Amino acid sequence: MTGNLKAPILCFYGAPGVGKTSLGKSIARALGRKFFKASLGGISDEAEIRGHRRTYVGSMPGRIIAGMKRCGVRNPVFLLDEVDKISQTFKGDPASALLEVLDPEQNFAFNDNYVEEPYDLSDVLFIATANYIENVPAPLRDRLEIIELSSYTELEKIQIAKHFLVKKELKANGMKEDQVIFKDDAIKYIINHYTMEAGVRNLERAIAKIIRKVIVEIFNSGKKKTQKKTIEIKDVKTYLGVELFQELAKEKKHQVGVVTGLAYTQYGGSTLPIEVNYFPGKGNLVLTGKLGDVMKESASIALDYVKANAKRYGIDFKLFQNNDVHIHFPEGAIPKDGPSAGVAITIAIISCFSNKKVSCDVAMTGEVNLRGSALPIGGLREKSLAALRSGIHTIIVPKGNARDVSELPDEVKKNLKIVYMECVDDAMKHALIK
Repeated sequence: MTGNLKAPILCFYGAPGVGKTSLGKSIARALGRKFFKASLGGISDEAEIRGHRRTYVGSMPGRIIAGMKRCGVRNPVFLLDEVDKISQTFKGDPASALLEVLDPEQNFAFNDNYVEEPYDLSDVLFIATANYIENVPAPLRDRLEIIELSSYTELEKIQIAKHFLVKKELKANGMKEDQVIFKDDAIKYIINHYTMEAGVRNLERAIAKIIRKVIVEIFNSGKKKTQKKTIEIKDVKTYLGVELFQELAKEKKHQVGVVTGLAYTQYGGSTLPIEVNYFPGKGNLVLTGKLGDVMKESASIALDYVKANAKRYGIDFKLFQNNDVHIHFPEGAIPKDGPSAGVAITIAIISCFSNKKVSCDVAMTGEVNLRGSALPIGGLREKSLAALRSGIHTIIVPKGNARDVSELPDEVKKNLKIVYMECVDDAMKHALIK
């Protein structure tokens, strides 16, 4: 006779809308188990997990026991949604109360204050979800098997829309599957001009809005309800109105002091142009673009590295003494932080002071240190997809990210030239126009 498997506690984390909750439901369906979802976002009372003692007026079991009672079985799939948004107050720390629930060595005798008897949770498959894994307390994170759900590529979004979202919305609005047909170009246009997200929630809303307007048109025209409609780009503009977002586009020409960096945002990847200029002053550094502390430090490191190696790059050091340096990151209202723009800032400074143009077909990402070494970064998948969407031909990445390149989508590997760098000098060879 075999013992209990003690299934690992899974934790799906990723941007909103990438399908974490849906994946939990799919697992339950595949296993043939009952499914229960407990939304933990915003709870601040420990009694929500452990229950209230029966001496209190209005006492009741905690969400765990209440969920088990509703399922009526000992082995459901139990989804703990938004574990990164649990708050701590004078009423206790719910995240700490979850430690007993999610520890296979303890949860065979879970104590609920209302039940007052040990309850065996060892047969339950617990799945947690989170948007920001850093916000999950370390002791709780240690009990989880963390699986990242990255943002969807453009091709993936098109396929999801064609095979699932359109059918779902047609059914919800009482129409047959072939009554409204979306062309691939139309779906792509919606993705690039009306949504900016890692998942597909806004894409689903846009498709639903178009379908509802088509239904209104059919009723107002007095034609048969079986009338078919094919949605093209011109129809998208008619139904959804003015474009909300401009599609990513690279710089149109090679310029001095302008480098295309790559950024990782909550919506996925994005290109990040970095502009450097200098003017008479006292050697001060001016930074604009709503930057975080880490990014400000990266700019300072980049400038100090170029100053220390000015002679090697053919730059007169007096230029730094007699001028102020201004580094600007466009789209100034959007917050930016992180160290991954370090190499791009360094190249932009070298380009500006040596009066050499930077190729507009090249983008780069990587952290820089005071020795000019390129350190590995995160979010390479999203950054490379952003470069591909914007028309970039070559991306320069730290050699330490070589292991991540193997996991990039095939469309990126086929259409992008990926160059590795160990230091700033390696990036210069491919970025600066000779």
